[in-house]
Amino acid sequence: MLKMGIITGFLSRTKDRFHEYNEPITLEEKFRLMRDIEGYDGVEIVYPYEVSDAKATKALLKKHNLKVAAVNVNVKAEPEFRNGGLTSLRKGIRDKAVRFIQEAKDFAAAVGANKVTCCPLGDGYEFAFQYDYGKAWKHLVETFGQAGSHRPKIPLFIEYKPSETRGRCFVDSAAKALCLLNDIQIKEMGVTLDFGHSAYGNENPAEALVLLAESPFKYYVHINDNDGKWDWDYFCGTKHFLEYVEFLYYLKKYKYNDYLTSDTSPTRWDIRGTFEANSRISNRIWRKLDEIDGGRIPKLMARGDYLETWKFIEGHIFSLK
Repeated sequence: MLKMGIITGFLSRTKDRFHEYNEPITLEEKFRLMRDIEGYDGVEIVYPYEVSDAKATKALLKKHNLKVAAVNVNVKAEPEFRNGGLTSLRKGIRDKAVRFIQEAKDFAAAVGANKVTCCPLGDGYEFAFQYDYGKAWKHLVETFGQAGSHRPKIPLFIEYKPSETRGRCFVDSAAKALCLLNDIQIKEMGVTLDFGHSAYGNENPAEALVLLAESPFKYYVHINDNDGKWDWDYFCGTKHFLEYVEFLYYLKKYKYNDYLTSDTSPTRWDIRGTFEANSRISNRIWRKLDEIDGGRIPKLMARGDYLETWKFIEGHIFSLK
């Protein structure tokens, strides 16, 4: 089976502009619920707002037989970060954002996690002539470099997203994330690839994955789906089924063995059922690829006749006979 994780904030109350969904529950209640969701043993926990006490968190992980897929560090919620933390024009605010990430690495080491992931959502812009792009890029290189060099045995992964909370995020694509890592030049860093961010950012998630896998840097994966217009965090395969099959095909090709972590919001749907849907379809596709491929997919692509490839998809992936 695939290694499956959940961002634990989605196990409790969530909200959009108009509604709240599900009930707020404690960290231990989230971990207890995790035990009842089939196919999962990994948690991505958010520092410092969801977890901050390493000793207590480690005890709860052990009690509920869970592992840490990643520690997600939040550098957007503080009032000072509204106009950007890592790219703020004020050095004191940039230093605070760096300190948050460094402290998250300390926390990760204390609880036995092997990575920290950070999505710099507050760092971006809305309008023309709003920012000096060159200065902002230099600040990203400087701040992420300082954060990444702290405890290098706990790699820092940068998660990219086209927008939110800013109209356009500075780190908005796989290619730009790799450009950033190339400028930082710390090998113990990586990119978090969120399938939904890639899809609504007008990337092909499978192609973005290959770009990362062929780079010298590490990568880590969040799974979900959306309509290509916004980051709705639907469960997997509901909007981009064939693209998700292709995505898993390349994960298998590159021998990805880390967690597939559900960045999926249940909202109107049962929490347990939503995450079990992610695990169920991901594992079924994974097994199906073992059954149907055997080297046939690369041969079909090499022939360059997509009509023949489509016949294979009809019969072996869609099972239309």
